[in-house]
Amino acid sequence: MDKIIQSPGKYIQGADVIARIGQYASPLADKFLVLGDAFVLGLTEAILTKSFNEHNVGYAIAKFNGECSQNEINRLIELSRKEGCKGVIGIGGGKTLDTAKAMAFHMKQPVIIAPTIASTDAPCSALSVVYTDQGEFETYLLLPSNPNIVLVDTKIIAGAPARLLAAGIGDALATYFEANACKTSCAVTMAGGVSTEAALSLASLCFDTLLEEGRKAMIAVEKNVVTEAVERVVEANTYLSGIGFESGGLAAAHAIHNGLTAIPDAHHMYHGEKVAFGTLVQLILENASTKQLNKICEFCAQIGLPITLKELGITEDIEAKIRIVAESSCAEGETIHNMPFEVTADKVYAAILTADEYGRLHLAKR
Repeated sequence: MDKIIQSPGKYIQGADVIARIGQYASPLADKFLVLGDAFVLGLTEAILTKSFNEHNVGYAIAKFNGECSQNEINRLIELSRKEGCKGVIGIGGGKTLDTAKAMAFHMKQPVIIAPTIASTDAPCSALSVVYTDQGEFETYLLLPSNPNIVLVDTKIIAGAPARLLAAGIGDALATYFEANACKTSCAVTMAGGVSTEAALSLASLCFDTLLEEGRKAMIAVEKNVVTEAVERVVEANTYLSGIGFESGGLAAAHAIHNGLTAIPDAHHMYHGEKVAFGTLVQLILENASTKQLNKICEFCAQIGLPITLKELGITEDIEAKIRIVAESSCAEGETIHNMPFEVTADKVYAAILTADEYGRLHLAKR
């Protein structure tokens, strides 16, 4: 099996970098469909317009309806073709960006990804997570290439609610543990081959950066300011985790997240918040040391990430609901089967309930 690592064509990060988007877009196409939700467009449209005009880049604005579903992708493709656009720019959160990537793939056009939050590792990947119109996980759309450009404005990210950065930390927290599991099992990653040493090293650097800089970055973002800790955590959430998960592999933590989408209770939680709990569940499945479990629980508690079912909003009919989550997590083709041992729904059910109790006891002792 070939070893494969892949990444975006360019990764550009810094305060106010969105003001230079026209400069970076102009070599790729002469007209772009710019996709964003109403809030993000209100925040950035004047800046985008100025930069596009300065560099003679045409554009059409499209409002994202909120769900990366096949119906939404098809609607936007039709709009883009009607406007005569030759490229796609996605600005916003993970689902907006995944939709932009899926559009570009189907239309065979270049794509620029500009996250306004650092809440997931979606921006850099050659992957779109497609949901139903109701928000339930449907499939992974594997793309033949990563985005042409990922443009990350840390000033915008620092202006977003701190909970969103915390969610990104939760998503990135799983990267090393899942990559390490895939390395052990020689699992095929999202990149289409087995992991490289470079991918595992990036995943390890991601984990170390989060533990060292995470709390400092959260304090800064709570004040809406950019510090060096913020820059490092944004890079970890976006680039290190993005390359680490895609070329290092996914395992139990993200499968637990997908299982949680099968019940309505946690739909209000962010992707990375559910992944953080999934990381704790994966560690229970692996029978991780008490020292490791305590380290992860305490870090999550400091950042504001959930380590109990109650924090996820699951408080009633717990056994029946967790049985559904466990069965969904172990569906055929799920990444939980990348673990270096056999995983069953019964094992996942037990691990989820144990993780919940471990997290509850940890919080009670703080």
